[in-house]
Amino acid sequence: MSELIRGAVIGSPIEHSLSPLLHRSALQFLGIEGDYQRNEVPLGTLNDFFTLHQTEFNYFSITMPLKEEALTLPVEKDAVASRIQSANTLYRRDDIWHLTSTDGSGLVSALKNQGYEKFSKVLILGAGGTARAVVGALDGLSDEIVVLGRSSTRREVLENSVSRSGFEYLRWDDSPAFVDFDLVINTTPAGAADLLAESVPVGNASLLFDVIYKPWPTVLASRWSDAGGVVINGLELLLYQGIHQLGLALQADLDEISLAKHLRPILQKAHR
Repeated sequence: MSELIRGAVIGSPIEHSLSPLLHRSALQFLGIEGDYQRNEVPLGTLNDFFTLHQTEFNYFSITMPLKEEALTLPVEKDAVASRIQSANTLYRRDDIWHLTSTDGSGLVSALKNQGYEKFSKVLILGAGGTARAVVGALDGLSDEIVVLGRSSTRREVLENSVSRSGFEYLRWDDSPAFVDFDLVINTTPAGAADLLAESVPVGNASLLFDVIYKPWPTVLASRWSDAGGVVINGLELLLYQGIHQLGLALQADLDEISLAKHLRPILQKAHR
């Protein structure tokens, strides 16, 4: 591909993001000339930013708090973004911009890489944009999906993301019955789930996927590990959703296993 590939991660706050390291390293590994930046874009300013800069880039990685606001952009929205009402990827193809989400596909790939592909009952902490992507991706992979959220206003869009699994929405409780689930996914911002750590069952903790990677470890992740459970941190989600984004930008079917093998130690080193 002769064209210089240019990407950027957009959101706020953005200075902690490892996406520039991930994407630049991936492009270098693939032998593709390109660049990837980070741009601070506060909530409420995405449309203005996109209008001003869309001709300068080939793709954008969208992070918090813009995953829902992205749906207001005048671009082509795919079935995934429309169904879950959340998006983390903007990519340009033949001068037409497209909106989708790779959060869900990235999570499924990360779980599969660890040997987890099917679940009986999953608990998702949080009800924001990432939670909706997770719910949509696990639909059919788990017999039951339970969401623990703070606001009942998000229940309908979450329920609409599910068609094959059983679904239940519960109001936030600081003492969830973790023992009832074979997978727990924390999609809340840093610190929001700290109080839940006291409810982790010692000696009977299952699998926790905490989408946060900084600060790390979270209070919940530390407690989960101490209780004998398995913990997957947010670097794995960052890794696979980023590889999927790059594949869309390059219009290429990337070998995610070899890419992940190369990129994982780079991210882990920077994360220490």
